[in-house]
Amino acid sequence: MDNKIVDVAKRAGVSAATVSRVLNDSSLVSEKTKQKVLKAVEEMDYHPHAAAKQLRSQRTMTIGVIVPDIIVSYFSEIIKGIENAAYARKYKVIICDSDNELEKEMEYLGLLSNRTVDGMILVTPFVSDDIIKDYSQKGYTLGVIGRAIDDEVILSCKTNNVQFSEAAVRHLIEQGHKQIAYIGGFSDSMENYERMEGYLKALKDNRIPFKPGLIDSGHFMESGGYEATLRLFERQEPFTAVFTANDEMALGVYRACRERGVRIPEDLAVVGVDNNRITGYIVPPLSTVEQPKYEMGVCLAEKLIDQLNDLNASEQNKYVIESRLIVRDSSNYLRN
Repeated sequence: MDNKIVDVAKRAGVSAATVSRVLNDSSLVSEKTKQKVLKAVEEMDYHPHAAAKQLRSQRTMTIGVIVPDIIVSYFSEIIKGIENAAYARKYKVIICDSDNELEKEMEYLGLLSNRTVDGMILVTPFVSDDIIKDYSQKGYTLGVIGRAIDDEVILSCKTNNVQFSEAAVRHLIEQGHKQIAYIGGFSDSMENYERMEGYLKALKDNRIPFKPGLIDSGHFMESGGYEATLRLFERQEPFTAVFTANDEMALGVYRACRERGVRIPEDLAVVGVDNNRITGYIVPPLSTVEQPKYEMGVCLAEKLIDQLNDLNASEQNKYVIESRLIVRDSSNYLRN
């Protein structure tokens, strides 16, 4: 079986990014480290993938961005950060809307192999870690927003989903709620998994029994949040608060409550995630977690372009940006 760059890195005792820099004759690597890497390359008879050899000579000064749904403001703000950072570095950006379809994501990844783009940023992708790793091992430069991949070369930027979700549910508990529903996104989404983990942790730490009947999925969409809320209302399991994995679904909760005559927050407290622009203007204003969407876009675009140009002096490739809970009228109501 052919050796890969990660195998060379393991033999040399360095990161895969350092091996890449040595092979690209970067000045950022010390002579001692360079010799260790070259020795490992020789011992393992490593030959870089043909595509990787061509990357430096076929620059397009363009990066691609794959998002699940460009209409959702969470993604549009990330894109804005990516575009502004890329423009400052004289790079262009191609936006690819996958419409929440794996097949489209795979097709857009092909922009790397046909050299339409120099690198690719995937925002909360549906494609598996293994597929992304496979592209990276072929010499392509990739970054992921929304989850981290266990790889020494692939860049990632995310927030601490478990931590801020736990804080959001803890806030509801402090307001007197013990029957708290959770409306999540796609079941195979890492963001959804981690936000549910935070929800469960808050319940456990406060000795509140977990009730499966209070869990539903809205697929990160407003219509999905609406339908999930109606299903929860139809069940025999009462609840006085709901934490939704994003603000889009929280808007669906509002619509369902309006139709059923359920008052927010008197009858039902609601907390979302993202701090979309509209959340401060709806009635009542929505409590939510402010995610630094623009900053995540800027961070990953800058690091990706640095990597494309061998300018990453640091071995770090995973970045976590803090979020904060914003308490508004939708949950700021002490329950007796």
